[in-house]
Amino acid sequence: MYRIASQTSRALASRARGTLAIPVVGQLVDPRRPAVAATGPDRFGLGRAGLDRAGLDRAGLDRELMRKAIHLLVALVPPLASVHLSLTMGLLMAGTLFYTVAEAMRLTGMRVAVVSGLTAAAARPGDAGFVLGPVTLGLGAMLALLLYPLPASAIAIYALAFGDAAASVVGMACAGRRLPLNRNKTVAGSLACFAAVFLITVALTADARLSAAVAAAAMTIEALSGRDLDNLLLPVGVGMVAQAVRMLPAA
Repeated sequence: MYRIASQTSRALASRARGTLAIPVVGQLVDPRRPAVAATGPDRFGLGRAGLDRAGLDRAGLDRELMRKAIHLLVALVPPLASVHLSLTMGLLMAGTLFYTVAEAMRLTGMRVAVVSGLTAAAARPGDAGFVLGPVTLGLGAMLALLLYPLPASAIAIYALAFGDAAASVVGMACAGRRLPLNRNKTVAGSLACFAAVFLITVALTADARLSAAVAAAAMTIEALSGRDLDNLLLPVGVGMVAQAVRMLPAA
């Protein structure tokens, strides 16, 4: 009798607060709060917070894949440069300038077809202002072409295109242990960068010694660089190592 009266009084009190409390096995359940089915998306026992976090991680990975798909377009530069270097430099300069103007217009509320939409969709959550990545990407490719002859410039640009993309996507998808000197980077991402640069350099030069040195340089620079700075430091540093190793006498 006392238990029924206690449950009734708690139900009346909760109704006064605007909720309906139903006693179920010693706990009060608010029927307005949607339940997570144990056999649905939460079949692994993530709970509401875990599901929200998984959704955010998935959204972040999709955004990063879009960013790096655009990033990979810089891999078209070496073939174009081998045909006509001046024309390639002109296209890079024009593209970088066009993006700069379009991004400045986007920040003032004037949208440029395609460009502004892609920039907003691919921007990281912390990119509140001017999205600098495409600018540093174009400048990095131009610096490689200006500073180094082929094939060093091509190796530098391919390291920028494939090494950086592999590090970002694998690092976000696999997560895992963080690097002690840069907590924003992961061990998995650094290893992916090394593997991607090594394979592309071997395919380009058939020189394992050069490929290992270039891949190690790319992995180190990418691991220690901050956001967007790797677009500048990676091609300059990798091109320097590639040119230096090529000038060394063969063992």
